Amino acid sequence: MLATNGRLKLALQRSGRLTDESVQLLRSCGLSFEYSKQALSSPCSNFDLDLLAIRDDDIPEYVQDGVADLGIVGENILREKDARTKTLLPLGFGACRLMVSVPQRSSIRSLRDLAGTRIGTTYPATLRSYLRSQKVQATIVKLSGSVELAPTLNVADAICDIVSTGSTARMNGLRPLLTVLTSQAVLVGNPKSLQDRRKGPLIERLLIRLRAVLEAKGKRYLMMNAPAEALPRLQRIIPSLKSPTVVPLAAPHMVAVHSVVAEDVFWDVMERLKAAGASDIVVVPIETIVR
Repeated sequence: MLATNGRLKLALQRSGRLTDESVQLLRSCGLSFEYSKQALSSPCSNFDLDLLAIRDDDIPEYVQDGVADLGIVGENILREKDARTKTLLPLGFGACRLMVSVPQRSSIRSLRDLAGTRIGTTYPATLRSYLRSQKVQATIVKLSGSVELAPTLNVADAICDIVSTGSTARMNGLRPLLTVLTSQAVLVGNPKSLQDRRKGPLIERLLIRLRAVLEAKGKRYLMMNAPAEALPRLQRIIPSLKSPTVVPLAAPHMVAVHSVVAEDVFWDVMERLKAAGASDIVVVPIETIVR
């Protein structure tokens, strides 16, 4: 069943660690909407798109069944639900790990030590698949919440839960043992919606915007003046997307050089450019890069 009325339906986590960044990303794409966690649907006024606020656990099934055409969801949820959706784009936020942790004083020190133990988790399918792949037999205790308390309550010998910083586990006397899965937020789509004559092109338009915003993250636009004879030296220093833009200036034998530089190497690059003859260096934030 595809969502009706010709407008795209995009499912978002109603509330949680992915909600704010999902909304911010969509607004960075030029989409205008009033988002409310209390409202089931929030329409965009300048794009044929409605945002659905639902529980993150339900997003894969909503997209699989065509209730929503698209969804933003963590890979951890996607793997656990094993829904028939197509992953379209990693979104670069919501990074976390699904980890097995044990009490600080536990004798469990390795994967093999988990054999014959009880492991509490809210991700039984993912954990079962992992243990099977590692040929380790353990009892999986399915929990619905407060997983980190399971060893203290003698419900389990170890836990398998989502970890972002690890502070909650440490506060409960747990130490990390191993990583089962690394996860981030991804955009997923309903395969039939992707092939739909009206919705397919709309989805592609949205993907172009998303890719442009994501491509620009962590990058800066660099402009400088330099003597023309210094250009070969500057080109060897600049880590450009392709090649820098070079524009002759009114002053004799002078050029303006423009390029895109990653933010994490900017200061090092700028110092080297200045030493190579560049001057009047200007740095500008980038909102989008459309390839």
